[in-house]
Amino acid sequence: MPADPTASQRLLLIDDDRKLCRLIADYLGPLGYEVVSVHHGVEGAERAVSEPWHAVILDFMLPGLDGIEVLKRIRAAAPRLPVLMFTGRGDESDRIVGLEIGADDYIPKTFSTRELLARLRAITRRAGRAADADPDASEPECVAGALRINPNTRTAALGDEPLSLTPVEFDILHTLAKAKGRVKTRDRLLEDIRDRKWEVFDRSVDVHIAALRRKLGDDVKNPRFIRTLRGAGYMLVDPKEY
Repeated sequence: MPADPTASQRLLLIDDDRKLCRLIADYLGPLGYEVVSVHHGVEGAERAVSEPWHAVILDFMLPGLDGIEVLKRIRAAAPRLPVLMFTGRGDESDRIVGLEIGADDYIPKTFSTRELLARLRAITRRAGRAADADPDASEPECVAGALRINPNTRTAALGDEPLSLTPVEFDILHTLAKAKGRVKTRDRLLEDIRDRKWEVFDRSVDVHIAALRRKLGDDVKNPRFIRTLRGAGYMLVDPKEY
């Protein structure tokens, strides 16, 4: 579960590489992080959803329960808890699957400590914006047909049904909604939502768009809300107007 944003940064590290866990704890500890390491998938999933955390770092390969199943359990109980996934196989499919299930970001196990810190800070900043949401703020709600996006509470609903969005999914949807009817290039969308340096061939935004479409019930071939303009980018539309 998400932790109190005003408390010290409490981090759950789920990885069976004990040496790596010690190295990460030794690096992040002096920077204000309380790192708790768990080396088994089942225990990691249970602790992730039953205790307060600012973020989770999760490995793909775990004994007892693999990282994807752990992530599914986390997302079922705590959709807004920031999750950073390790990818150690060097396979792009690992990254895509993790993002599809709901990871906020990924990092290869060949990471530098500075890169780990940057990505960790990025996903916790997004979650912090959600925690600091002010329902009495005055930024206007974005509306597209039955879709309503409230930037003040950082919530979205489709009709009477609230949408369960990760922080990065909300940022993408809100950015598209503010530009409703106008094309957002992929690079521009990345610029608008980025909290870290994106790789040139980073596909994470495409995966997050696909996840948003599923949650909106959009048909990829005939979407109601998020359209792809081949070679140009993405555009959110009002179904009543198109």
